[in-house]
Amino acid sequence: MKLSDVALSAEPSATLSLNALAKEIAARGENVVSFTVGEPDFDTPENIKQAAIRATVAGYTKYSPASGYPELREVISKNFSRQNGLDYPPGSILVSNGAKQALYMLMLCVLNKGDQVLLPAPYWPSYADQAKACGAEPVVIDCVSEPELKLTPEALERAIGPKSKLLIINSPCNPTGMVYDEEELRALANVAAANDLWIFADEVYERLIYDGLRHVSMAGLSDDIYRRTVTFNAVSKTYSMTGWRIGYAAGPADIIQAAGRLQSNLTSGPNSMAQKAAIEAISGSQEAVEEMRSKFDERRKLLTDGLNKIDGIECKTPGGAFYAFPDCTGLLNHSYNGTLIADSMSLSKALLETERLAVVPGAPFGAEGFLRFSYAVSEESIHDGLERLKKFIDRRD
Repeated sequence: MKLSDVALSAEPSATLSLNALAKEIAARGENVVSFTVGEPDFDTPENIKQAAIRATVAGYTKYSPASGYPELREVISKNFSRQNGLDYPPGSILVSNGAKQALYMLMLCVLNKGDQVLLPAPYWPSYADQAKACGAEPVVIDCVSEPELKLTPEALERAIGPKSKLLIINSPCNPTGMVYDEEELRALANVAAANDLWIFADEVYERLIYDGLRHVSMAGLSDDIYRRTVTFNAVSKTYSMTGWRIGYAAGPADIIQAAGRLQSNLTSGPNSMAQKAAIEAISGSQEAVEEMRSKFDERRKLLTDGLNKIDGIECKTPGGAFYAFPDCTGLLNHSYNGTLIADSMSLSKALLETERLAVVPGAPFGAEGFLRFSYAVSEESIHDGLERLKKFIDRRD
């Protein structure tokens, strides 16, 4: 029997695939330095873990409401007001099994077959796959040649067509680490509003920003933008809770409630104990967040400085998240130990096979010739990884 078109079109995550291969090699006893997965290497803070234990002992082991516990949505609502200046009442908030699920369900709520989703490249690959699963068409807007790898209002205007329905903006950005300022966001929002687009604002890295930059929420720019924007966030990156799978979305009540109805049929409510832990994460001490952010900042400088000292590599300094996204086109179309390296995928595979250095190719992010390095790793790993990269380049014929 034939699989569905959706199943046949689904692409495996390049990040997770390479990470799995790296783990397979490591399981054989070989030393692998991996910069693949966007996951903090810090443990979940103790106060959050204890909150989950208390919830389990107290009997929070049953189904939760489909859209999440009211008390968690209330905490998220207050945090949006305090952190972002956004007025999202609890009824306009959906708690989901990670932000990835929230993104997909909200796409299902706004997209019909044939609609177009505008994706500024470099972009997170799941956006495109989720759009295709909804029957929509991802339209990639090439921003790789832009000085800061960011979408401009002129490029957005050129990309909009009669079937354009949704613009996705990710700031701070995975994979580039670039951060949009208020003026840049307002210019894009004005174009989106003039063309009656929905805006999905992925803000999961909002607390991981450096160099005195300030996070700006798209939904806070005006009443009109607020009404056409859905804001996405999660506890995963900020609190080192990737495996707890708690994300959330906030937006107009009708679309959020529609997504809640979908969730009730797809997964039911999110993990009960994890939701109680998320309450503690968001409303409890934030000391650990700053400690992690400060450490990421040190690693960011160490990695980007090291990459920029290597001939053939140019790396813009990321302003947020925990990724460096160097342009490695200077390494392509050369032979290394007799093997011609023509693209980012073959470069990534060669680095893993010869130096046991795991990085993610830029092609799945819409940026051929680039590589993504996650600096959510130890300083020792960064030093080691840079040495392995230099060793590989020294093999150039």
